[in-house]
Amino acid sequence: MRSVADPVMEIRRIAAGMAAAKTKGDLGEFLAREVRRFGHYDLAVLSARVRQETDILPNPYREQFRPYADKWFFGRYHELLKCDRTYGWTQMQVPVTDRETFEKFCHMIPDACFRNEDDTPYPGDNEAMVPFYHLFYYLLCAFAMYVCDEPGHPEGTPFPGGFTVHKKNGAFYCAIRDKEEEIWHSICNFCPALQDPENP
Repeated sequence: MRSVADPVMEIRRIAAGMAAAKTKGDLGEFLAREVRRFGHYDLAVLSARVRQETDILPNPYREQFRPYADKWFFGRYHELLKCDRTYGWTQMQVPVTDRETFEKFCHMIPDACFRNEDDTPYPGDNEAMVPFYHLFYYLLCAFAMYVCDEPGHPEGTPFPGGFTVHKKNGAFYCAIRDKEEEIWHSICNFCPALQDPENP
C-alpha cells in the first residue's frame, strides 16, 4: 500500500471496485483482498489510533465504550479474514442489500478519505498514509453493513444517555442513526440500523 504512485486514483479504483460487486460474496472477497494490503506496521498505527481516540473520552463512558471500539475495528478485521480463509464467500451469493445506499456509500469514500479536517493526528510520521487509514475504516464498515447486514457500530455499543445499539424483532436500532446528517462522511448516513424511537 505504501508504494502506491497515485493515492487518489488508487482509492477511486478501490471504491469503484466495491461498487461493482453484485453479491455479498463478491464484495467480501474484494474487501478481504484490499484489507490484506495493510501491513503489520499499518495495523499497529491503526490500533494506536483507536486507543488514542478512546482514551480522550470521559469516564465511565470511556471504559464502557473501549471493548466495542476494539470490536469495531479488529474484531471485524479478523472476521473478514476468517471468512476469506474458509472460502465463506461461496456461500454468499445473494445480492448486496440496499443497492442504492451501498452505491452512495462507495461514491462517498474517495472524498472522505482525502477530507481536510482537523482530525487527531495519527501516531508516527504517517501523513501520506492517512487517506489509506481512513480507507481501512470504510472497508471494515462496508463488510459489516453490506456483507453482514450489521450496524456500523457493533450491537451493544453504548452512547451517552444510556442508549445502546440493539436488536429488536429482527431490526437494529441506534440512538444516533439520523443525527449525523451534517457529517457527510459519517457511516451513520449509510447504516442499516434504524433510528431508536426511544431517542428520536
